[in-house]
Amino acid sequence: MQKEFSQLLSSKPAQLPLPAKASSHEDLVHKLTLAGHVNLAADHLLHPEMRGSLETVVGQTIRKLNLSVRRASCYWDEKGILEWFRAYEYLLQLSFSLLGVERKWVGFSEEEVLSSVKLIKEALSSWQEWEGKVDSSLPVSGVTLDHLLSDMKRPMSVYYRPPGSMLSKMAARIQEKMGDRLDLVRFLEVWREEFQSNLYYRLSISGLGKFGNDYALGLRWLRHLGFVQVSTNPVLAACAYEDDPSLWEGFAGESFCADFKQLSLGKTNPEELTMLATEVSIFPNLAVFRPIFLASGYQHGLVSYQLNPHVADSLEASLRDALRIYSDASDFLLKYDDYLLWGYSPALERGRPNLVFKVAGCGPASIQITSELESLGIGTNNTETYSVSQETHLILAKMEGRARAVKKGIRLTTCYETTMIGRLDDHLREVEAEGLLRRALEVLGREALGELLREMKIEAGGDFESNIKLVCDRKNLSPIHKEPFAKFLAKAGILGKTPEEVEQKLRVIEDDLTYAGIIVTKRVHKIFFSPENRKKWVAWLERKYGLTEAQAEEVISGIDMLPASKRKPRETLLTLSASNLTNTEFPNFQALVFQESLSPGFDPMRLRESMSWEVAGEVLQRLCAYEVAGECRKVLELTPELNQVLREAGVEADLGDGGMRPEEWPSFGAVQKTRKEFLGAYEGLKRKVLQRIG
Repeated sequence: MQKEFSQLLSSKPAQLPLPAKASSHEDLVHKLTLAGHVNLAADHLLHPEMRGSLETVVGQTIRKLNLSVRRASCYWDEKGILEWFRAYEYLLQLSFSLLGVERKWVGFSEEEVLSSVKLIKEALSSWQEWEGKVDSSLPVSGVTLDHLLSDMKRPMSVYYRPPGSMLSKMAARIQEKMGDRLDLVRFLEVWREEFQSNLYYRLSISGLGKFGNDYALGLRWLRHLGFVQVSTNPVLAACAYEDDPSLWEGFAGESFCADFKQLSLGKTNPEELTMLATEVSIFPNLAVFRPIFLASGYQHGLVSYQLNPHVADSLEASLRDALRIYSDASDFLLKYDDYLLWGYSPALERGRPNLVFKVAGCGPASIQITSELESLGIGTNNTETYSVSQETHLILAKMEGRARAVKKGIRLTTCYETTMIGRLDDHLREVEAEGLLRRALEVLGREALGELLREMKIEAGGDFESNIKLVCDRKNLSPIHKEPFAKFLAKAGILGKTPEEVEQKLRVIEDDLTYAGIIVTKRVHKIFFSPENRKKWVAWLERKYGLTEAQAEEVISGIDMLPASKRKPRETLLTLSASNLTNTEFPNFQALVFQESLSPGFDPMRLRESMSWEVAGEVLQRLCAYEVAGECRKVLELTPELNQVLREAGVEADLGDGGMRPEEWPSFGAVQKTRKEFLGAYEGLKRKVLQRIG
C-alpha cells in the first residue's frame, strides 16, 4: 500500500488550458496547486505588484485550500490524498521562497513575510492534526518530507564527484535534526536555520556577491540561497540525464516544457535531436529562475546555454542555432508566463527568454558572434576564455553590440565573461611539469621515462612524446608535488638534491599556479569595473557610440565577470564584488566553499570587495620565472592593439603587450584541451540520444 501511495503522489501534473482563466490571484493559485503545478503556484506570488498584499492573498489561498483538505479528510480517496499532498508542498515551497533571498529581490518587507509564514505554519499544523485523525498509517506529511529531501539530494547522486553536492549534505543535516519527527512546522524551522546560516545565503543577502550553478539540477534550492545564474555545456547536459533519467523517459515536472520523448517524435537529424536533448535538460531552469528574472528587471535569473561546439567558429551557423533555440524558449515561456504573470500589469513583456548563449572564445569569430547576439538583445556568456586579452576583446565586443541594442530601445539583460580558472591552472601545471620533466630526462636519459611511468603506475601510451604528455596530464599529476615525480626530479638534481627539498619547491609552484586564473579575473575586472575605470568607460561609450549617460550605464552595468571551473575555495573567496561579478561553481565545489566557511574565525564580512585585493607581488614574480613563464605572459598581458583602446578610454593598465591576439587563440593549449573535451562530450551525448530513439 505504501508503494501505491508513493506512486499516487508522484502522478504527473494535469495539463493546463490556455489561456489561463481565474477570477483572482488566490483562485489561480488554488487551481494550479490542485492540478499539481505547485512551484508555479508558489512563484506566482513572487511579483513586485504583490508587495503590500502578500499576507492577504496568502490567507485567501489558505482558506480555499483549507476547504479542499477538509473535504479530503472526509472521503480520503485517491483524489483527496493527492490534493492534500500538493497543498502541503505548495505551502512549503512558498515558505522556502519567502524565507530565502527571493524576498529581497521581489521587495517584500520583513513584516509581511513573517506574518505570511505565520499563517502558513498555522495551516500546516492544523492539516497535520487532521491527517493523524483520518489515517495515521498513510502519513502524507512524511511522504512530502521524503519527496523534498530526495530532490535536494539529486544533484551528483549518480554523477558523483567528491565530496558530493552541498545540497545533499544540507539535506542530510536537516534529516539528522528532524530524526523521526514528521512535524512540518518543525521541518520549516530546521530548513530556515540550515539555509539562512549557509555562507552563500549570507553573502547574497548582504550584497557581498552573486553566485551561479555549473549544473542543470538543484537550481530551485540554490535560488533560495541567492544563486542567480545557471550554466551548462555538453558535459553538464549529459550529467543531468545521469542524475535524472526522467528527462529521457518523460519529464515529470510541472512546467510547459515538453519531455525528450515527446520532442523527439518524428525527428531524425542527429544535431537537431542533440539540441532538443540539451533544451530539455535546461528549459525547466528557465521556469525556476523566471520570477527573479522578471522581478529584477532582467538582471538576475539567467540560464547559459552552450551552442553546438562544432559551429563555434562560424558566425552564420552559430546565429542560426541561437535564434532557433531562442525561439523555442520564447514559445515555452509565452505559455508559462500566461500563468505566472496572470493578473499583473500587461505592460510587462511576456515570453522574453531569460537565456544567454555561451559563445566559445576559441577564435576571432567569437568576437563578431558576441557582438551580433548582443545587438539583438540576446545576452552572451563567453567561455573557453583564459586570458586578459581574450576577455578584454570580448567585453569590448559586448559593449559594441549592447550599444547598438540600447540605441534601439531594447532593454538589456545581464551577460557574462567567464574565466575558466581551474582549467587554466590545469594547463599551466601540465606545461610546468613538462618543462621540468624534459630537463630531468636530459640528465637521466630518455629511457628513464619508463621508470617514472612504472613508479606512477601509468600504462605507457605510445611514443616518447605521448608518454611525456601522459605523465604530466592533470589526471595523473595533480598536484604537481606527487612523491614519484618529486623523487624523479631529485634524482636528476632538478629543483634540489633530495626528494624532500624538491617536494617543498613543487608545493610552492603548485600553489603559485593556482593564482594565475585569479590574477586574470582581477586584472580584467579592474580594467573595466573598478570605480576609477568604470566611469571612464561610461564616458568612452558616450563618445564612441553616441549614447546618453543612462544608456552607457545600462550597457556596462549588465556585464558580469564569471569566475568558473574552480578547484580551490579561495578562487571564490578572493573574487567577490558587489558589482559586475557572479561566481559560478559545481555542486561539489560549493560543498568545499561551505566547509571552508566553517573554519575557526571565518568572517564573510571581511571578504567585502575581495576582488580588489592584489595577489602578492612575489607570486607574480615567481610565475614569471618558472618553466611556464611564456604561457603566463600570454594569459596575463594585453596586446598593443588593446593597449591603444585603453589609452583612448583614458584607462591606465601597465600590463605589458605579450598577450594573445585573436588569431592566436585557437592554438592556445587550454583552448585546445577544452575544445577537445567539449566536442567529445557533445558526441557522447549525441550517441546517447540516438540510442534512446533506437
